[in-house]
Amino acid sequence: MDIKLLNDQGQSSATFAAPDTVFGRDFNEALVHQIVIAFQANARSGNRAQKGRDEVRHSTKKPFRQKGTGRARAGMTSSPLWRGGGRAFPNSPEENFTQKVNKKMYRAGLRSILSQLAREDRISIVDSFTLESPKTKLAAEKLKSFGMDSVLIITDSVDENLYLATRNLPHVAVVEPRNADPLSLIHYKKVLITKPAIAQLEEMLA
Repeated sequence: MDIKLLNDQGQSSATFAAPDTVFGRDFNEALVHQIVIAFQANARSGNRAQKGRDEVRHSTKKPFRQKGTGRARAGMTSSPLWRGGGRAFPNSPEENFTQKVNKKMYRAGLRSILSQLAREDRISIVDSFTLESPKTKLAAEKLKSFGMDSVLIITDSVDENLYLATRNLPHVAVVEPRNADPLSLIHYKKVLITKPAIAQLEEMLA
């Protein structure tokens, strides 16, 4: 798969022959959907809680007599049928939302995403992406010259200057290949990958 190679000024000077084992796969929509949903589910924290009928504040006195009122019989006001009563199946903080995805499926899903991004011309490659100082203005100007306002930068190593300069840019993220996740690959409009990171991706996913 030939992907355009950008120079330091963000101009396309040539093409880079990316490995077909990573960037030349067919798009598997069902698999990509599964790993994205699993990734989002595994990021959830079970911190929501509701009270059951044994936890709500209530009286154990029978609200009214059993017969003769014409109303449905009731024993306690903690019933889920009553206003202010407990939930029938309450959510608990110990609830587990994780979904298991096999390593082969996860890697195949990432290859499918990267291949589709390459076909849509949303991936660009550079020799390296570094900054002279940790200035957000420098990072913003450099990305503007590249014509990228929403971009995921995958580099072989994230140095301090690059991390500090891009952390306040709302539509920019910088990660190493091992931290590239399916949700980020889909979310950002463009993906910028350095040549050494291509080799690491091939080693991880091929």
